Order: sequence, then C-alpha cells, then structure tokens
Amino acid sequence: MIRIDAVWLATEPMDMRAGTDTAVARVVKVFGAAHPHQAYLFANRRANRMKVLVHDGIGIWLAARRLNQGKFVWPANAVSAQVSLSRAQLDALILGLPWQKIGEGGIITVV
Repeated sequence: MIRIDAVWLATEPMDMRAGTDTAVARVVKVFGAAHPHQAYLFANRRANRMKVLVHDGIGIWLAARRLNQGKFVWPANAVSAQVSLSRAQLDALILGLPWQKIGEGGIITVV
C-alpha cells in the first residue's frame, strides 16, 4: 500500500470540514512542510474525529476516521505543536487506545 516512514501528530485541533488543500496548508503551518512518505494526524476539539494526510511522493491522500463512542487519546496541554509517533503508537491511536503508553516494539513502558 502506501509507504509511511514517519508519523506526526498535531496537538492543536483542526476543523474537520477541511479538505485536502486546507489540510496541506495546516501541515505546512505546523510542521514546516509536507514531506514524502510521512503521515500527519489532526483531530477535532472533541477528539472523536481524526484526519490523516499522507504525502506518498506523487500525490496527497486524505483519510478521515470517526469514533461512534468515546474519543481518541489526544495530547492535552502539549508543550509542542507536534508529536512524533511510532507505527505501534499509530495503530493504538487509530483504535482509540492510550498510545502514549506503548514504546518501541509494542512494549508498554508506563503504567
């Protein structure tokens, strides 16, 4: 499928009505540029919706995910506007699990 070498999470909420062009503009504002083979994640204020923008080296992919119950575990009061995630952390986040507790290789490091 799509190769993703790095995953970045934006800590500030984004309007989920944003389309591809608005999402790319937000990536450039928060991360400085949209790099190939990197995924950029955004959530709304309630953190029950998420958008993922991926630059595959040729074009832009924009996907949306909504939880019918609960919310995504999103960093609150983060020091930085951006956070780097591992693949295991991304997989946990997408399921609505506490991804901050998962270290490299799926090892739980914080209780």
